[in-house]
Amino acid sequence: MTLDPTLGYLVVAGCALLFAGAGAHKVRSFAHFAEVFAAYQVLPQALARSVAWLVPCAELAIAAALLWTPGRRAGVAAAIGVLLAYALAIAVNLRRGRLNLDCGCGPMRDRRPIAWWMVGRNLLLALGLAVAALPWTARALGATDALTIAGGLAAATALYLALDQLFGEVAPRARAMRGGGRLT
Repeated sequence: MTLDPTLGYLVVAGCALLFAGAGAHKVRSFAHFAEVFAAYQVLPQALARSVAWLVPCAELAIAAALLWTPGRRAGVAAAIGVLLAYALAIAVNLRRGRLNLDCGCGPMRDRRPIAWWMVGRNLLLALGLAVAALPWTARALGATDALTIAGGLAAATALYLALDQLFGEVAPRARAMRGGGRLT
């Protein structure tokens, strides 16, 4: 089974954009991110604050590896590992009842509590990336492929942002207005 390179480039470019954006926002608000990282309590506090800088570095390195052909396989594997680790950290804290823990997935001003949909999102992203680990068909890309990749990336980005807004902000507000949940 092989993957058409147009779909492969679309998947890796989309994930590279996601990881680059995530790493960049953590670097811009590093002190806030270090607090959020330590609050997950998956590492001892002192260790968590000491190694928090590794997370944005890893995310930026993964973004670069996904776009660099010789590093793509390693980038895909690392990205899947990070997404699964994020899903696990969120799930563990939800099971602990820590529902108001900041997810750390946005800028400091965009504080958002963790939720089960975030676990599902990360698992789906990891599954999508697993597709990019398949061998790619060897063929030259043309202008139509470039347009397909650019249009697909724009559409996938818009869909990702819309779903993030829906599940992360609209649905919780609607639930709180109906009296069925918390409003943050």
